[in-house]
Amino acid sequence: MILRIFGHDFHYECESLCRVYFPNEKINIVYGDDGEDEKAIITRYSETEEGSCIEVEAVIGDDKKFLTAEVFADKSEIRDKSELRMCQLIFEALSGITGYTPPWGVQTGVRPSKLMLRLIDETGEEEALRYFKEDLLVSEEKTALAYTVAKAEEKIIGLSKDNSFSLYVSIPFCPSRCSYCSFVSHSIDNANAKRILPEYLDKLAEEIEITGKIATELDLRLESIYFGGGTPGVLEAPQMDRLLGAIEKSFDLSALREYTVEVGRPDTVTPEKLRILKLHNVGRISINPQTFNQSTLDEIGRKHSVEQSVKAYQLAKAYGFDSVNMDLIAGLPGESFEDFRSSVDTAISLSPENITVHTLALKRSSNLGASGAEVSGGNTAKKMLEYASERLGKSRYAPYYMYRQSKCVGNLENVGWCKEGKDCLYNVFMMEECHTVLAVGAGAVTKLCEPGTTNVERIFNYKYPYEYISGFDKIIERKNGIKSFYLSY
Repeated sequence: MILRIFGHDFHYECESLCRVYFPNEKINIVYGDDGEDEKAIITRYSETEEGSCIEVEAVIGDDKKFLTAEVFADKSEIRDKSELRMCQLIFEALSGITGYTPPWGVQTGVRPSKLMLRLIDETGEEEALRYFKEDLLVSEEKTALAYTVAKAEEKIIGLSKDNSFSLYVSIPFCPSRCSYCSFVSHSIDNANAKRILPEYLDKLAEEIEITGKIATELDLRLESIYFGGGTPGVLEAPQMDRLLGAIEKSFDLSALREYTVEVGRPDTVTPEKLRILKLHNVGRISINPQTFNQSTLDEIGRKHSVEQSVKAYQLAKAYGFDSVNMDLIAGLPGESFEDFRSSVDTAISLSPENITVHTLALKRSSNLGASGAEVSGGNTAKKMLEYASERLGKSRYAPYYMYRQSKCVGNLENVGWCKEGKDCLYNVFMMEECHTVLAVGAGAVTKLCEPGTTNVERIFNYKYPYEYISGFDKIIERKNGIKSFYLSY
């Protein structure tokens, strides 16, 4: 796919929108050069005394569409309004040619519910809803979803105080690498990963201690803890015990609202690990089957069975965890609508407190994205999510959390569904950036949020475990940025 650009710098939004229709293709951007193309979007922009003139031509094989528009606005607004209008024309042209109308319209941002909240605050509910449907061309269904999630998140955001923060702990190791995974994660079966894991955990415990001292010095209030990865479940019970103990020694947990460990793969769940988690007052865990179709599990490199997913969940409930989350993914390779429907029905029959429905994202750094493998098209993925939404809603689950990823099949979304009162607070705190997240471990990103503003500063840890270990002194030096941030306002 070629994106030809004449006279404007709207390439980011134009490229993002083209990728909605062609998620597994490279978009080549060409400036100011005509050519004969088999697949291209040609965009032209010029300003006039009263506004601007926009042209969009879509060429997909023998199918062609040519659309034009004029935009009239003040000089201060002309470029923003022209960019939106150009995206609307691209949307119209590509929807007509491909036969797929993305339900999120031209909205390509990762946090549509956050945008909805901001618009409601600035313009009121009626105008916010109108803008989504008429300007961003978002469907009625997705507009309603954004609104519902925004109102649910608003309540959780209201829990946060000026000195609130959450703690994220990174365990970037897995039993094996899934074909769709783009995270920095090492298979624990690898000899090098096994060799460096003990030293990684030593450094992680040290970073936890140092971060705890900073939080205490700044009188910060810990609201939620989240262990993510990777697959934290790859840790042995004594290793979990050590890290959870380090957190208890380093942080004041008296105000803690939620403690989550994303155990991850069902085949990593054991009675001893669950006992350790309960001993340290972990109340929420994730056990993620992704699908209840065995052939798909085999296809994507999940080395566990459907039976193990069910048994792991039943074992967790037997140990009395307050909240269990299960993840499903729509659009996996080889999965039909019927396969996905069966997975949704199975998850609902187990009745976990949370069910998170993701849409497959074809990241370039994943094996699946690099291979160009066939996955579900936008219309199929859309049908999958519609079924999940209908069934979950009828089963007394409500959407409380949502985000988008680039290169998601069909430009669709990831939604957290929960039973009443079982929202995952950390997911909202982190995604909506309503308070600071102090992050420890390889690949972890500390997000420092200034109260009452949209100002967010980030401190990055080295991505890979071996870099984390070798560059640990530099990471600790960067932690001083936390103090500088809080003492600067």
